[in-house]
Amino acid sequence: MDRRHFLEGCGAGLAGLLSAGGGPSRGDPFERFPREIAPDLAILGGGLGGCAAALAALRAGRTVVLTEPTDWIGGQLTAQAVPPDEHPWVEQFGINASYRALRDGIRGYYRRHYPLTAAARAVRRLNPGNGGVSRLCHEPRAALAVLTAMMAQYASSGRLLVWLEHEPVRAEVQGDRVRAVVVRDRRTGQERSLVAPYFLDATELGDLLPMAGVEFITGAEAQARTGEPHAAATAQPDNQQAITCCFAVEYRDGQDHTIDQPAEYDFWRGFVPALRPAWPGRLLDLTYANPITLQPVNRGFDPRGPGRGLWLYRRILDPRNFLPGTYPGSAGVTLVNWPQNDYWLGPIVGAAITPAEARRQVERAKQLSLALLYWLQTECPRPDGKLGWKGLRLRPDLVGTEDGLAKAPYIRESRRIKAEFTVLEQHVGTETRRKVLKAQEVQAEPFADSIGVGSYRIDLHPSTGGDNYIDISSLPFQVPLGALIPRRVENLLPACKNLGTTHITNGCYRLHPVEWAIGEAAGALAAFCLEQKESPRSIRNTPKRLAAFQARLVSQGVEIAWPRLSPR
Repeated sequence: MDRRHFLEGCGAGLAGLLSAGGGPSRGDPFERFPREIAPDLAILGGGLGGCAAALAALRAGRTVVLTEPTDWIGGQLTAQAVPPDEHPWVEQFGINASYRALRDGIRGYYRRHYPLTAAARAVRRLNPGNGGVSRLCHEPRAALAVLTAMMAQYASSGRLLVWLEHEPVRAEVQGDRVRAVVVRDRRTGQERSLVAPYFLDATELGDLLPMAGVEFITGAEAQARTGEPHAAATAQPDNQQAITCCFAVEYRDGQDHTIDQPAEYDFWRGFVPALRPAWPGRLLDLTYANPITLQPVNRGFDPRGPGRGLWLYRRILDPRNFLPGTYPGSAGVTLVNWPQNDYWLGPIVGAAITPAEARRQVERAKQLSLALLYWLQTECPRPDGKLGWKGLRLRPDLVGTEDGLAKAPYIRESRRIKAEFTVLEQHVGTETRRKVLKAQEVQAEPFADSIGVGSYRIDLHPSTGGDNYIDISSLPFQVPLGALIPRRVENLLPACKNLGTTHITNGCYRLHPVEWAIGEAAGALAAFCLEQKESPRSIRNTPKRLAAFQARLVSQGVEIAWPRLSPR
């Protein structure tokens, strides 16, 4: 299909995009599209990396088709319902300008559309939920609205087409290049082919990699291969981090919103994790393993209290920010993504994992989350000596589902490409760097091909292989371009947490602003390659071209280096 017909066809893209803000379109806005469509970039996956990649390519004047298996773009920030995990300097530096625009847009959305108190409105760094996990805890729908608005001009102008509820099913490969990717409409079963010079895999699990024959790794690598102090003794491909089915709840004192007892409640009620090192007791309990020390910790749970403990942890609506009467009671709404609903009884990707088995594991993860809610409502110890908080009420409207659980599980670990360069613990781990450099004050490995920055602890949740938390200090790091380039395939790029990291370093490269940085770099790289008529490999391995690409990124507000900082 030629460019003229692509641009004409993209006129329906705005309808598809805006359906992300209000649920799936009931008609088929793509009915008049042909079976094959040819954008400059085909981006598979509409999470944060996919959105950032699309915006970067669109700013460079390219045409883009973006597909997303759910009916919400935004990934972990929206469909997975996870408030942003960010580093402590996020308000000053260490994020891309476009990610800052997203954060500013979310705050602006509350100022424009919500009845904030005068005091809250005057707070420049407004935190709608005043949650403890982030300086910006908010509803998933707020981020969805802002992301939709950020893309609307490109859909309206005919350069962006967003296909919601579409997923890749197979790829056509010619030698070391991907020619086409077939996507299927999850509602109708209809298939269409995307033919493009560049494909970006922004799927949550790296689904395009096996379809396109891209070499990749899953799970834990052997220490003999990576040399990482915290790596596994032997390779464990099925040893992957827990997934979590998040949910939002409010508390209405004096009311009873107890759900029906979940089918697997008896199992989860008595479940004692078999982990190394040991978990302190039952999973459904307020005492759990401190992620860093692995010692028992109890932060407490009381939605009526002064806002401490687990209720505050990921609270996304604090009634004190809004005019009296806006929200019932004083508790607000919290997002439950706790150690108690992490699910690790089986992987959802792997050589022997069929789609049916993956769905079964996700269903069990949902059962765990519902069991946790039921336990909180009926058996959770209270400060007054009673049991259970019957006033806990699911908020399915806030996550856009009927069952009250997020549209998709929170995915912490993906397939990862075998890249030209792989980031190791030796490059970013604080203690490892101190040993290598024989110094107390150290920095992460500087990468000459840096195309972004990030910072987070190496934070691995309990895993399907039976490992307890691996949570260790890391240094503010860079994202090397070499980690975005597959060893062989020329025109497929990772655009989220499927880049060249290890099981260990994935723990600090998987968070919201880093995924955005990876996606933005991938989208900008594909656009730059088209402009220069050069391959990603050539851009990286030719100093003059690499410098030109890095200068292009910096001119667009991408930070590629850190000031000197203390380790976290």
